Amino acid sequence: MRARIRIGRRVSDFTEGVGSAFESTLAGRAIEPHHGEKNGILDNTTISDKPPACLNCGAVVDGTYCQNCGQKRHVHRSLTAIAHDLVHGVLHLDGKLWRTLPLLTFKPGEITRRYIEGERATFVSPMAMFLFSVFAMFAVFQMVGLTAPTMSGGGTSASGRFSIVAAELTSEREEIAAKIQDRETDRTDSTQLQQELETIDNQISALETAESLTAVDNGVNLDANVTGIRSIDDELIEKWRENPGLMLYKLQANGFKFSWLLIPLSIPFMSLIFAWRRQFKAYDHATFVTYSLAFMSLLFIAASILATIPSGWWFSINLMLIVPPIHMYKHLRGAYALSRFSAFWRLMALSIFVWIVAVLFLQALLLLGAA
Repeated sequence: MRARIRIGRRVSDFTEGVGSAFESTLAGRAIEPHHGEKNGILDNTTISDKPPACLNCGAVVDGTYCQNCGQKRHVHRSLTAIAHDLVHGVLHLDGKLWRTLPLLTFKPGEITRRYIEGERATFVSPMAMFLFSVFAMFAVFQMVGLTAPTMSGGGTSASGRFSIVAAELTSEREEIAAKIQDRETDRTDSTQLQQELETIDNQISALETAESLTAVDNGVNLDANVTGIRSIDDELIEKWRENPGLMLYKLQANGFKFSWLLIPLSIPFMSLIFAWRRQFKAYDHATFVTYSLAFMSLLFIAASILATIPSGWWFSINLMLIVPPIHMYKHLRGAYALSRFSAFWRLMALSIFVWIVAVLFLQALLLLGAA
C-alpha cells in the first residue's frame, strides 16, 4: 500500500513537473516574441516572386514577414505544422536559445555586455531566460521528487501525526520481532529480518528526535522574530505548529511564483559595490543579476538530475560548490571589464550579499505564507 502511494506521488510530481515545464517556456515566449529572428528560420518553404497580400491585415508583403503586423507570409495548414508550432513554442527552438546558452555558461560577461550595448536580437532576453530556467528548475525538482510534503494534515496536529506514524512503526516492529522468534525461520530470513528491525528502530529514534524538536507536546514556547511584528510572528508560529507540511508546501509554491523578487532585492547590493563607478546604471546591474540567476537555476537543474544517478550526490555537491564562484567571477570580469583584483574582492562581497538576499527572500516568503 505504501509503495503504491509513493508511486502515485512520483507520477503526480512528474506530471506536475511536465506541466510546469510547458508553463515556463510559454511564459518565456510571451516575454520573448518572434521579433529579431532571422528571415526564414521558422519556415522551410520557398517564397514566390509575386508580392502577396498578408492574410492577417491585407498589406502587401515583401519578405518572410508582413511589415505591417509581423505575421508570417506563408501559413501552414497541416497537422505537422501544428506539431512544429508546439515544439517551437514550447522548446523555444528559434536559434536564439542555442546562441545564448553556450555564452551564458562559458562567457557570461560577454553576453551580458553585448546585450546591454544593444545586441538584443541575437540572444534570449535576460527576463525570458530567467523565467524559462526558474520554471524549468521547479519542474525538474518535481520530476525527481525534490518537493515539499503536500499533506494538509486534515485537522490533525503535528503531535497527533507523530503518534500515528510511531504507532505504525511500533506495530511493524512487533510483527518482525515475532517472526524472528519463530523457530521455523531460517538463518537467511532471520538475518534479513534483523536488519529490517534495526532500520525500524532507527526510524523510531529519528521520529522521537523530530517530535522533540517541534516542542509542541512539551509545552515549550517557541519564539520567532521573522518580521519583528509580534502579531505576524505569532501567526507564523501557530501555522507551523498546526501543519508544518502545508507551510513547507506554501514556501515552495511561493518561491516558485515570486522568484522574480530576487532581482530587485539584489540590485541595491550590486549598486553598492559599484557606487563609485557611475558609468554602470541600475539597468546594467539588473541584466547582470537576471542572467546570473538564470544560470544558477540551470545549474540546479543539472545538479538535481546528476543526483538521481548512482553515487551522483558526490558529483552534484561538488558541482554546486565549485561552479558558482568561478562563474560569478568570470561574469563580473566580463560584464564590467574589471581587473582580476577588482573582480575578486567584489566576488567576496557578493558571496556575503548572496546570503543577505537569501534571508530577505525567505522572510518575504514567510510573510506571504502567513497571509
